[in-house]
Amino acid sequence: MAYTDRLPLIRRIQELRGSTVISYLTSLRPNVPGLMADDAVRVFLDHLLLLPARPVEKLDIFLCSNGGSGTVPWRLVSLFREFAKSFAVLIPYRAYSAASLLALGADEIVMHPFAELGPIDPTVSNEFNPVEQPTGRRLGISVEDVQAYVNFVKSTVGIRHEDELVKTIEILAQKVHPLAIGNVERFLQQSRMIAKKILRTHMTGVDDHAINEIVENMASKLYFHGHPINRLEAKTDLKLKVVDQLQPDLETCLWNLYVAYESEFENLSVFNPASDLAASGPMKQGDSKEYELTHAMVESAALASRHTTRRRFTFLGLQTGGQAAIQEDILSQGWSHSPVPSGRAQPPPSSSLTADAPSVEAGQPGTGGTSSLSQPEPNESGPEA
Repeated sequence: MAYTDRLPLIRRIQELRGSTVISYLTSLRPNVPGLMADDAVRVFLDHLLLLPARPVEKLDIFLCSNGGSGTVPWRLVSLFREFAKSFAVLIPYRAYSAASLLALGADEIVMHPFAELGPIDPTVSNEFNPVEQPTGRRLGISVEDVQAYVNFVKSTVGIRHEDELVKTIEILAQKVHPLAIGNVERFLQQSRMIAKKILRTHMTGVDDHAINEIVENMASKLYFHGHPINRLEAKTDLKLKVVDQLQPDLETCLWNLYVAYESEFENLSVFNPASDLAASGPMKQGDSKEYELTHAMVESAALASRHTTRRRFTFLGLQTGGQAAIQEDILSQGWSHSPVPSGRAQPPPSSSLTADAPSVEAGQPGTGGTSSLSQPEPNESGPEA
C-alpha cells in the first residue's frame, strides 16, 4: 500500500481523535535492522514545521518499533512538547524498549488489544566488552543481568560473607572487563534519569515515590527484557496512563493502518539474500543480487519520509563446513521525502544521503550507531532493540 493509500487512514484517525497524527515505525522484518535513532529526530522536525499552527492542541504519534537509542525518546518528547499542548502515543502492536520509554512521556497511551509495551532496561557495550567467537562482534551486556548475577549470589545461593562476595566479583571480572561493568552502572543510572525526566513532563504534582515506582517496575521488576506488557498489565499493574476502551471505528483504523505499514516493510517475510541467490541455481563465485530495504518511516498528512538502503550481496564461495560466504555492500543509504500529492504542503529540504560504503561481511552493521538502519551499538544506543 502506497503513501496515498495510507493517507485516508491517517486522516480518519485524526478525525476520530481530534488530533494531528504522525506515524513513526521501524522495521520489524527479520534480518532487516530498524532502530529508533538520532537521525529520525531531525526528520520529525521537518514534519512538525509543516503544522498549520504551533502549538497544536493534540499530537498523536502512531508508534511501532522494537526500540533503539535510549536518548532518542527524551529528544522526541522534548520536541513534541514544543509543538503540542499535549501528545499521545497510539500503539497498534509493538512498542518495545526505547519505544516504551517514549510512551512513558505521553499524556496518554492508546493501546490496541494486540498492543504490547516492554521493559526499559538497557543493554550496553563499549570497547571493553567481551568478544563473540568467531565473529569478533562485541557482545552487549544487559544492565539487569549484572544485577541479577549479584542478587543470585547473595539471595539464591546465600553467599553473604564479604570475602566470598569478593571472589564472586573476581570471577565476573575475569569474564567481563571491570571498565565494561562500570559502563553498565553508568547507563543504569542514565536510563533511570531519562525515564524520570520523561515522566516529569506530564506528571506534575506527583510525588517522587510514584514516579520511582513506575521506573523501577519498567526497568527492573519485570526481570526479562523480552517480557510483553499487555494493556491491562500496563494500566492495572504498572499504573500507566493507558486508554484501553477504544471506539470500534478507531480500533479498526489503528489496526488497518498498521497492516498497511506491515506490508510496506515486508515484516512477515524473512530477509534471506543467501537463500535468494541459491534459488536461482547453483551459486558461482561473484554471483550477486541487489535489494532496496526500508528501515524506518515517518509519515503525516503532509509528508512521507522513508529511510532506505540499497544493498548488494555477493557470493564469495564456500567456507570450511560448507557454509556460504556472502559479502554485503551498502551502495546508498538515507532519508527521502515525498510531499502530500495534492501539493498543499511543500517538502522540507532533502536530507537524504547517497554515499559509497565500505564492504562488510553479511550480518555485520554497515553504518554508524546513529542511523536508523544500523544494528544497535548499545554504548550509544541505550536500550537494545
